[in-house]
Amino acid sequence: MKKVFAILFICAVITACGGKTKSGDGTDSSATTTADQSAKAQQPNADTSANNTGASKNAGDAAPALKLIAAADCATCHKEDVKIVGPAFKDIAAKYPPTDNNINMLADKVIKGGKGNWGDIPMTPHPSLALNDAKTIVKYILSLKK
Repeated sequence: MKKVFAILFICAVITACGGKTKSGDGTDSSATTTADQSAKAQQPNADTSANNTGASKNAGDAAPALKLIAAADCATCHKEDVKIVGPAFKDIAAKYPPTDNNINMLADKVIKGGKGNWGDIPMTPHPSLALNDAKTIVKYILSLKK
């Protein structure tokens, strides 16, 4: 078990130490532009209706969430299929439909922590995690429903 935690720790350090790459043209990719940043402008074919929660099983959609999950130490207590300290992601998906209310509530739990929904062991809060990042994680988890 110590080896698993050591490997997870090393992965977290490597992820945290990853530097930003600069493009060869001298422009900063993080610079803000005045371009239209709406969802429809970025993804013209995206369904932005109120019923679309963004939960998707496409591998391309999972990559940002998986990166956030790794950076936020979720794997210390959760696995996709197996209960460790906290519930398995698939158990969470089975319990909560992917509604806007559930996504907001679960994202709030990720950020603030809490206990009682899955037993007496409290969930560690992640106050430095942005709300949109927490929602991305939750949407991915809820997309795992069997």
